[in-house]
Amino acid sequence: MPAERSAAPILVASNRGPVTYSVRQDGTLDARRGGGGLVSGLSAIGPDAGALWVCAALGDGDRVAVRRGVSERGVRMLDIDAEVHADAYNGIANSVLWFVHHMLYQTPLEPSFDREFRRQWASYERYNRAFAEALAAEAAPGAAVLVQDYHLALVPGMLRALRDDLRIGHFSHTPWAPPEYFRMLPDDIAEQLLRGLLGADRLAFLTRRWADAFTACCDAVVGGVGATRIGVHGLGADAEFLRERAHRDDVAERAAALREQIGGSGRKTVVRVDRTELSKNIVRGLRAYETLLEDHPEWRERVVHLAFAYPSRQDLAVYRDYTAEVARVADEVNSRFGTPGWTPVILHVEDDFARSLAAYRLADVALVNPIRDGMNLVAKEVPVVSDEGCALVLSREAGAFEELGEDALAVNPYDVVGTAAALHEGLTMPEKERTRRTERLAAAATALPPERWFLDQLDALEASS
Repeated sequence: MPAERSAAPILVASNRGPVTYSVRQDGTLDARRGGGGLVSGLSAIGPDAGALWVCAALGDGDRVAVRRGVSERGVRMLDIDAEVHADAYNGIANSVLWFVHHMLYQTPLEPSFDREFRRQWASYERYNRAFAEALAAEAAPGAAVLVQDYHLALVPGMLRALRDDLRIGHFSHTPWAPPEYFRMLPDDIAEQLLRGLLGADRLAFLTRRWADAFTACCDAVVGGVGATRIGVHGLGADAEFLRERAHRDDVAERAAALREQIGGSGRKTVVRVDRTELSKNIVRGLRAYETLLEDHPEWRERVVHLAFAYPSRQDLAVYRDYTAEVARVADEVNSRFGTPGWTPVILHVEDDFARSLAAYRLADVALVNPIRDGMNLVAKEVPVVSDEGCALVLSREAGAFEELGEDALAVNPYDVVGTAAALHEGLTMPEKERTRRTERLAAAATALPPERWFLDQLDALEASS
């Protein structure tokens, strides 16, 4: 352990950390801090708490920083072999565990757990062990350790074997597969995953549905959860930050540019903001909008679909293909229905948070139709910053549906015709009803802001010890 660093009483472990390094042309390092619920949560305990964030070096800049001994206060970055990380992150976490929990496999053809899978699984084990060993080395006696997500599912058990004095929690940010789907995994791997997680004192999930699915898997595979406690913490939107950020000058500039693109007096907007992640269901959303224009020709030239689809995981071929399909379908809808004065779908693929906030403010209808989603913060963010109130068309398979479903327009994500009908209902919703629903949605969406979400987990972990 570095001599200048004291043993930490609170530790967080995640694949991605709160800082990213890049190498400038002159060879110096540029550090950029990120946002999100964990960053906000850690800030809530204060800078003097001695917390440490253990994360992986993800790019060349991160690895240069580690090798030069450069680090931000409260962060330890692990220089895990790049090939091991690629196997663990892309080969297992994103191409197997993500697919299982989001139920994305085309089962006539996949998965096929062959020797290559076993080779990559060994890298996943090595990756998790590197985290466990770092946490064991850095933790003060009796420290609280909060491990994050499916990338690090084996860490609790490995860490328990190294440091039985620690209070270990794990939080799953994804859905959890039901037993009949989870058991597609090889029997020994399924058991290893569950026993790895059950090394924690407490496991937490975004919704009761995902927690119950995990418990059912444990009952089916390992005979129950044993002494491990199970909790639910539904991450909410940060209302104060969002409302302040949504009214800065750069957002106003983006809103003006979007209004110009929308064109036409009084045109309504259907807004979606997503990564081109397979589970987000963007293509069916575009087909639903196309069906709306087919079934209700009165909306032609009177509505525009702002579709922000930011490329995700483009190092995987299946994601590149999906991103290309999103663009192709958007072009098809525009070719079929567009006129010289009206572009039915305005597709943006460059990630721009200010532009996303501008779209939130302009939305008459927000479309959030994932096939399956751990929570979906977009569904919670739009009602918080909407200028005039916004109807929310929400998949019943999103974790957010558990909290927002009563005031959203529920859809089956596979039902294109039903989703088109919900879009029409949202566009024709009376103003007073839309305003009332938006107010209730915003209240529910902000019930557990990131700071409280993190502190509640910490408090529950301490209480469970």
